[in-house]
Amino acid sequence: MVIKILKKINGAIFGPLLEQYPNLVKKEIIGSCQTLLDVGCGTKSPVVKFSDKLDYSAGIDIFESSLLKNKKSKIYTEYEKMDVLEIGDVYKENSFDCVLASELIEHLAKEDGLRLIAMMEKIAKKKVIVFTPNGYLQQDEYDGNEFQIHRSGWHPLEMKKMGYRVIGIRGWKPLRGKYGIIKWWPKEFWRRISLLTQPITEKFPKIAFQILCVKDITEAEG
Repeated sequence: MVIKILKKINGAIFGPLLEQYPNLVKKEIIGSCQTLLDVGCGTKSPVVKFSDKLDYSAGIDIFESSLLKNKKSKIYTEYEKMDVLEIGDVYKENSFDCVLASELIEHLAKEDGLRLIAMMEKIAKKKVIVFTPNGYLQQDEYDGNEFQIHRSGWHPLEMKKMGYRVIGIRGWKPLRGKYGIIKWWPKEFWRRISLLTQPITEKFPKIAFQILCVKDITEAEG
């Protein structure tokens, strides 16, 4: 009985905090956007939480294995195997309400990341969303996917200078070390502490582990 009560309390407190990122993305998209292009969709995407509420969506990725795994979830209306730096040649300007790049730009060299963002802003009619670590986070190839290597770091201030609203995600950055792993033992305790810091770091992205960057496209830009 006591264990059940503790589990309910744990779920009530930490459940919403665990869903911080997908819930914020959903809030930004649903209600204002009906079509979505997910650039570098990978095997998982926050879009799985709300894809059924979109009129049309497309997921693209260069790594075929990831794309095939994603297809099994039937998240998107359409799937395409494609280098993300080719989207400017494939999709017309203002062809999607929202263009999302979740955990993608850190895998590109800085100049390529900037090129991608510029293309996303042309394709988007209403909104561009970028999700990435706060600063450079080391990551090597894994699962036989060379595209998983991190090649650049992105900071809140530079994203703000580019016209993005920046929200801090997944708690206080100093709690995490190499590869974004919680530093200290017991890890479950410190993971919960990290979750509890989210309401603060959400408003102060400079100290957050990851950043959610949102740009509202104006009619002049579009």
